[in-house]
Parts: sequence; structure tokens; C-alpha cells
Amino acid sequence: METSEIKEVLMNALALDEAHITGDGSHFQAIVVGAMFDGMSRVKKQQTVYAPLMEYIADNRIHALSIKAYTPEEWARDRKLSGL
Repeated sequence: METSEIKEVLMNALALDEAHITGDGSHFQAIVVGAMFDGMSRVKKQQTVYAPLMEYIADNRIHALSIKAYTPEEWARDRKLSGL
């Protein structure tokens, strides 16, 4: 599966401001940003992002996925701290 396909699925399924997907064809990293994550626990954020991708995980098109989910405010702060 291509990173662009994962980004398209997430952007269409969730109310995201941004989605940054990297990976090597089976192991992927996702940084997703959206106001919808406000007030959610870390586990709930991950469950929300996994949900639209479950069919791809189930049929092994996505073998592993690491998720970092942020509100726009958290993302702005994290980017400054990490120098992005």
C-alpha cells in the first residue's frame, strides 16, 4: 500500500487538518492533526485513526502502523519543540 493511499483514506474518513504518512510499503508512521482529537485520550485517538484502516490491516496491506495524533494546538507546540 502506498503512503498516498493511506493519507487519502484518513483524510476522507476523518475531519483532519493534516495527515503526514511515511513508510516502506508495509510499516507506516502517521502524524495526523485535527480538532476532533481535543479531549480524547491517547488510546481513543489511536482507535479513531485505526478504524478507517482496519480492512487494510486485516488483509495485511498494512502490517504495522505507528500513530501520533494531535490537536492543531498540540501540533503547533510539538513542531516548535522538535524544530519542524
